[in-house]
Amino acid sequence: MSTKRNIEVFTAGCPVCDETVQQLKTALCDECEITVYDLNKGCETNECRDKAKAYGIKSVPAVAIDGQLAGCCSGRGVDIEAIRQQCGIA
Repeated sequence: MSTKRNIEVFTAGCPVCDETVQQLKTALCDECEITVYDLNKGCETNECRDKAKAYGIKSVPAVAIDGQLAGCCSGRGVDIEAIRQQCGIA
């Protein structure tokens, strides 16, 4: 007997995010419960934005599994310092 996994998907409601959600729904097992949070729309209680901040989400789509940000989704986001360097700004 396998344990049910809680999968949280954080999106911005964009086509790339929507495709990721569909891929996850197709690829994951029946024991997975998928919750999709559209950060662009927000939630009634702001729970989704609070969770995104607590998980350290820097870009979307992002996936958390059983309350932990998936390794593939951590450490991303805009690197302002790298952009400054590329633009020649000291």
